[in-house]
Amino acid sequence: MPNNGFLPRLIWISLSVVLLTLFLHSFLYHYFPDALHPDYFTGKDKENTEPRVVQARGNLAEDEKSTIELFENSRDSVVFITTRQRVMDAWTRNIFSVPSGNGSGFIWDDHGHIITNFHVIKGASEAIVRLADGRDYKASLVGASPAHDIAVLRIGVGFQRPTPVPLGSSHDLKVGQKVFAIGNPFGLDWTLTTGIISALDRALPSGDGRTIDNLIQTDAAINPGNSGGPLLDSAGRLIGINTAIYSPSGASAGIGFAVPVDTVNRVVPQVISRGKYIRPAMGITVDGKLNSRLTERLKIAGVVILSISPGSAADSAGLKGATLTPEGNIIANDIIIAVEGKSIDSVDKLLARIDSYKVGDTVKITVLRKGETVEVPVTLQPGE
Repeated sequence: MPNNGFLPRLIWISLSVVLLTLFLHSFLYHYFPDALHPDYFTGKDKENTEPRVVQARGNLAEDEKSTIELFENSRDSVVFITTRQRVMDAWTRNIFSVPSGNGSGFIWDDHGHIITNFHVIKGASEAIVRLADGRDYKASLVGASPAHDIAVLRIGVGFQRPTPVPLGSSHDLKVGQKVFAIGNPFGLDWTLTTGIISALDRALPSGDGRTIDNLIQTDAAINPGNSGGPLLDSAGRLIGINTAIYSPSGASAGIGFAVPVDTVNRVVPQVISRGKYIRPAMGITVDGKLNSRLTERLKIAGVVILSISPGSAADSAGLKGATLTPEGNIIANDIIIAVEGKSIDSVDKLLARIDSYKVGDTVKITVLRKGETVEVPVTLQPGE
């Protein structure tokens, strides 16, 4: 006996299939029209698998050309430095050489001298210098000036010597100038970053309690591994050594610092010839913490001379040290307020100003003596 409900269900199923087919066709037509092509799912649609035509770019912008040329001309003068340190196994007493860090440096002259930061090689037992062409050399330490965070290494390059970095100047730099940093951040070799000079004459505490003065501040990205690499101007000349960053995270935050090239060019020749840098000095005793208390009490800006070494340059020039009363009170006599017309407000600033001259130079020291301003010429002597 026929089921009277079977035929209506068959009609409804057939109608549903038709409606679903129409819906899918409409959907594909609007959103995936290529799917209706007979070869879409077979891979026979050759027209859609051919590479697209590359559009001609045209000439590079002039500043791009200049940047590319600067990097290509400077790259071979920059080196990658890896250091190792000797450690002793506490149980076996065996000595092992383990990696301790890496950084950057650059070719200084044709005698194989390499300039880098002192903190790059500090505590290392050996250093390996890799040139841009892949050659590795074991470097020897010529000398260093920790106060300036500068170290000089030497490698024995017998042939195909890389070209030294062209030397520029830093006394005439301007805020806003373009700068270029080349180095090996995070071990990523020969990396170029660009930016501008953000500020000049910055001071930054070093790791050993000293203050490094007269630094160049830049927003060019400088990261760990950039240390010791060159900071260049738009002419490709060396204007500084990238030395530090200011960042809570330890990565570039747009505030980097470089030792100015005028300092480098003053310090490095002495380090090469003597193994160390001899600071110019006057033969006076000053103290940063004590000076802050004294000048605050006296309500002046300057540096109180505490004492004068007998027979020193300051003694010959007639400068006067402070007087100590029987009660232990300090009475200031000469207070240095300027060096060659540039104001002095701290011991660090005084040392930095004097350090910008050479032993044998005569500089004009302005002192406040019993309420009067007196100018005293002092011929600088070798410091300790």
